[in-house]
Amino acid sequence: MTIAGVRGVTGEERSDFTKQEGKRLRQRSLSLLKSLLHPVRVRLYWTLVVVVVSTAAQVAGPTLLALGIDQGLSQVVQNHNWLPAQLIVSAYVLTAIVSSTMMAVYMRSSAVLSQTVLIDLRERVFQHTQNLSMSFHENYTSGRVIARQTSDIETLRELLDGGISNLFRGILLMTFTAGALIALDPSSALPLLIALIPAFFLTRWFSNTSKKQFREARTFSARLIVQFVETMTGIRAVKAFRREERNEKSYALAVDDYREANRKVIRLFGTYDPGLKVIGVFTLAAVLILGSFRVANGAMEVGVLLAAVLYTRRFFEPMEELAMFYNSFQNASSALEKVSGMLEEKATVVEPLNPTPLVHPKGKLDFNQVRFGYNDETIVLPQLDLHIPAGQTIALVGTTGAGKSTLAKLVARFYDPSQGTVSLDDIDLRDLANKDLRRAIVMVTQESYLFSGSVSDNIGLGKPGATQEEIEASAKAVGAHDFIMRLPEGYDTDVNKRGGRLSAGQRQLLSFARAFIADPTVLILDEATASLDIPSERLVQRGLQTLLADRTAIIIAHRLSTVSIADRVLVMEHGEIIEDGSPEELIAGTGKFASLHSAWRDSLA
Repeated sequence: MTIAGVRGVTGEERSDFTKQEGKRLRQRSLSLLKSLLHPVRVRLYWTLVVVVVSTAAQVAGPTLLALGIDQGLSQVVQNHNWLPAQLIVSAYVLTAIVSSTMMAVYMRSSAVLSQTVLIDLRERVFQHTQNLSMSFHENYTSGRVIARQTSDIETLRELLDGGISNLFRGILLMTFTAGALIALDPSSALPLLIALIPAFFLTRWFSNTSKKQFREARTFSARLIVQFVETMTGIRAVKAFRREERNEKSYALAVDDYREANRKVIRLFGTYDPGLKVIGVFTLAAVLILGSFRVANGAMEVGVLLAAVLYTRRFFEPMEELAMFYNSFQNASSALEKVSGMLEEKATVVEPLNPTPLVHPKGKLDFNQVRFGYNDETIVLPQLDLHIPAGQTIALVGTTGAGKSTLAKLVARFYDPSQGTVSLDDIDLRDLANKDLRRAIVMVTQESYLFSGSVSDNIGLGKPGATQEEIEASAKAVGAHDFIMRLPEGYDTDVNKRGGRLSAGQRQLLSFARAFIADPTVLILDEATASLDIPSERLVQRGLQTLLADRTAIIIAHRLSTVSIADRVLVMEHGEIIEDGSPEELIAGTGKFASLHSAWRDSLA
């Protein structure tokens, strides 16, 4: 619990906590940025050197103009000596060429640098998200994950493509310009130094005011993406329950919030940017007026006055760019905080450093004093002791929320128990390498997800490198071969996105074939026949009886017809096993399963 959630805390304590949290977020973001820049540090240093050379050559221009007017031109007029003027003009042209060339090199180098960093970040986000445990994916909405990978990284791209390099170049240009003006004529630099005082306070006001508003804009942007993604993902439910109008209203409210946040940001720039321009105009006027008096009195050369005016004007140009940079920087800082926060998420199910080898798995499963809850307040399995011999098919039966799917998730090691152990062949699942665990245990759920590609591709996922004969044999075993052959291109038919070309039952049959070709030691079917019609279910049951003969199987089903192929039935209630026996024994008894079976049989009459 955060300090803000504790009763009795003072406003000062809450403020201190907020500052500490903000500092932690900045440190986390900075750490991520450093790790991204470290592999490309050589190119980064090279890019910075190029910027320094380009900026120095650019700043030399007004000084050369002053020399040309005051020295070169006077030599031409007084002595008809063109050599100094020619040398100064040549130097001016040379600096322009050097500046332009270095700028071109800098733009290419910075583009390569930013793309390299972004590719690294995209791969990190994808790999890290994919490797996180199921608890993360069940709590972190898909819309938020997509927002991290799309809009947030796109915001960082805008910063890296021009923001950081423009910042460095702007600071260099201001520093070199101020230094050149002081070296050329210190008196002309005095108005500029005075102008820095109001410019500093204006910039500080802008910085402090905009932080909150930029973060709000990013938050509302993410909410828009989340709502859009979830609406499109659940479009069938939207259509079925006629939520279009309600979704439109809620989305319109989110759009208004986002628009209002952006309006506040634009209003800030509407004050800051003109304010800088006003300060720049007054400074330039002061330099010009004071310089004109000095030229009239003979205390200053005309060329020096021209250079001082050019330097003063050039000094404020980067400040306007820095204002635009600050816009990108605040957006990117908020985005970087969100991305670094997701990358900071830790997997709750981790692979052991020194895994125990699983050479020839038999399939014996044991739950020893297992206690588990998805959080500390809700305990699903208070204490479970269970022994499943190798090769036995058990059916889990019980009301919704009894703990059946939780038990299956522990066997598949989507979660680890809070207490106790779940073991396969007397090896704690936490001691097994992921590759051994996933090869030995396969889970098929009611959500039969298919990837874009052909039927063969989707079945072959269960066994990379499987031959076409193996794929077809697996499909025949579960009763999928006949309907596959009726498809336009048979096994080469594209199933479309998420298997949209197939019915729910057909998708489930393909998921069965994919699991069976994997030939696991332990097969878990979590409501896996729920999408099948009765003829398809009977066909699959015949395949199951053949394919489950030599492996351990856990079948979770509300359809009691599926239970008939089990060797043993476990009836669960509130996370505990209240009945345990063969289907025949429990049906003949007077317990929970007998009443469930009787009600199911009456429903068929």
